[in-house]
Amino acid sequence: MRDETAEQPAPLRSGLTTGSCATATSLAAAQLLLAGEVSDAIDITLPKGRQVQMRLEFCRLIEGGAEAGTIKDAGDDPDVTHGALLYSQVRLTEAPGVRFVAGPGVGTVTRPGLVLGVGEPAINPVPRRMMTEHLSRLAAEQGYAGGFEITVCVDKGSELALKTMNPRLGILGGLSILGTSGIVRPFSCAAYIASIHQGIDVANTNGYRHIAACTGNASEDTMRRVYDLPDIALIEMGDFVGAVLKHLRKVPVDKLSLCGGFGKISKLAAGHMDLHSRHSSINLDQLAQWAADVGADAGLQKQIREANTSQQALAIAAAVGVALGDAVCQHALDFARSVVPAQVQVEVFAIDRQGGIVGHAGAFQ
Repeated sequence: MRDETAEQPAPLRSGLTTGSCATATSLAAAQLLLAGEVSDAIDITLPKGRQVQMRLEFCRLIEGGAEAGTIKDAGDDPDVTHGALLYSQVRLTEAPGVRFVAGPGVGTVTRPGLVLGVGEPAINPVPRRMMTEHLSRLAAEQGYAGGFEITVCVDKGSELALKTMNPRLGILGGLSILGTSGIVRPFSCAAYIASIHQGIDVANTNGYRHIAACTGNASEDTMRRVYDLPDIALIEMGDFVGAVLKHLRKVPVDKLSLCGGFGKISKLAAGHMDLHSRHSSINLDQLAQWAADVGADAGLQKQIREANTSQQALAIAAAVGVALGDAVCQHALDFARSVVPAQVQVEVFAIDRQGGIVGHAGAFQ
């Protein structure tokens, strides 16, 4: 369990990625095999040249090789892997080079569309490069001409992976070993956005040309009900609608259905690509103007401006037959179309808290 947040605000602390953990532990294990050194901490170089020291939980010989482990420290980022034990087992091979193996708690790719091929351990390219470079330097220093087999493992990784998008992406059996900079920046959301992009890539590669990007569970359930879409075609975008719209410039699909709560769709309608309350807010004055455009009189507009929530504003309009939900969806649709390629057919659904459709715009097929 993490410590309670301090009363006085302080700078958020960065952490280190699973890729950095795998690099440190594989280097320590290889160093034990080649130089006979048992380490309780190890220095590694991150992709941009910064050196960091990582503490080790253990570094020991095992049958046929050596292993070392460290506790993943994500800093102040709410990362699912924070506090997990990651360890690497290294064995020497006669053939030069580095071979990667998914150990317990690390996933295996089972669907095309990711940067790694089907059957490959879910150890991303930058962590692979980091491990290869560090072990190659060690081999040169020690005059070793052979190669290495690295098995990366995460304790309880298969359970932790169920809290990520890995099962939906076809990465089964555990977590992915990630990181492009080696550093976890608190609340950067880079991993979440990357998973959105991966989800679109996987759906597209596997022939799903209609995808539905949803803000949460209720909107996913609505899209399953409306279109009977499989999980692979449902993109869990959360608040990051911009990550979906911009990625479709690179990987266009035939049809995009956007679905979210009425409040979040009203933010999209106002031109926001991050729907989180930290970055955008609901504009009741704007809602009143959109209601006026579809027939709301001055009295109704005043009630909408004075509403406590967007849901209350919607209910007030619906009670007198003013289609505010459809109007908001139309503005959201217009904005989305301004971002995605013209050949992508787009539609927008707004739902209430029970998953009922309260607004729609675009072709409904």
